Amino acid sequence: MWNRRIVLVLFIMLLAWAYQNTCPPPPKICGSPGGPPITAPRIKLRDGRHLAYKEHGVPKQVAKYKIIYFHGFSSCRHNEIIVTKVSPELVQELGVYVVTFDRPGYGESDPDPNRTVKSLALDIEELADQLGLGSRFYVIGLSMGGQVVWSCLKYIPRRLAGAALIAPVVNYWWPGFPANLSAAAYYKQPLADQWAPHEVKQQGEFESFHRDLIVGFGSWEFDPMDLENPFQNNEGSVHLWHGDDDRLVPVTLQRYIASKLPWIHYHEIPGSGHFFINLDGMSETILNALLVGEKK
Repeated sequence: MWNRRIVLVLFIMLLAWAYQNTCPPPPKICGSPGGPPITAPRIKLRDGRHLAYKEHGVPKQVAKYKIIYFHGFSSCRHNEIIVTKVSPELVQELGVYVVTFDRPGYGESDPDPNRTVKSLALDIEELADQLGLGSRFYVIGLSMGGQVVWSCLKYIPRRLAGAALIAPVVNYWWPGFPANLSAAAYYKQPLADQWAPHEVKQQGEFESFHRDLIVGFGSWEFDPMDLENPFQNNEGSVHLWHGDDDRLVPVTLQRYIASKLPWIHYHEIPGSGHFFINLDGMSETILNALLVGEKK
């Protein structure tokens, strides 16, 4: 009898230990007691969450082109390379305004435990409205931020003036990929990805890194390769940029996407890897192609 009780107690203790070690700790919300401080401007969304953002370029009140930029995995609003690598003279000449923001759970934006592929597109629409960006704006996504661009093309196409995907991370299990192509590309991936500064995950790794992976590589509500051209009258354009030597996201997948979506302007950068955006003049080339239709 006592042996059974001991076994039962040990079993309950084992279950408690397993639960404690498999359930993520609660996030440390910015501005909450014991949480990180709030240092960035933020908007409050309809559901009560906050998005932290950072503005660049000319004032939005006088800007000709208004851009929302999406950072990648393990990054935050301070990833502003699309504007910081561009000459101030070009920014002024074109009249470019860029807003970067912390995606949910990153930096100083509140986590979204209910996040889906669609919900982030709706967050972006609300961000644009609260910042007064007008009826249409441009979106640019780097690496895993490219998945957000696909979401915008699906759920808020009427709000877009144009879009650019830079070395976009793909979900290897999108139905549109042939099984042999996605499997071959998947097993080429390295075990480690990008490094991250402290602020990126200060609210907890689960609601930043893990949530990103769960949503990004989970079951999507749509297949990007089924999308239709949002700019049937050539009032805007969608560009996809990728290095042919990318070791993180095999170029074969981007070539396949481009073949399935001929309305996308596909640009392949010879001899370049995943971080070709750091090349001198690359940001200017991308902005010129997207905003004024030039490839310099």
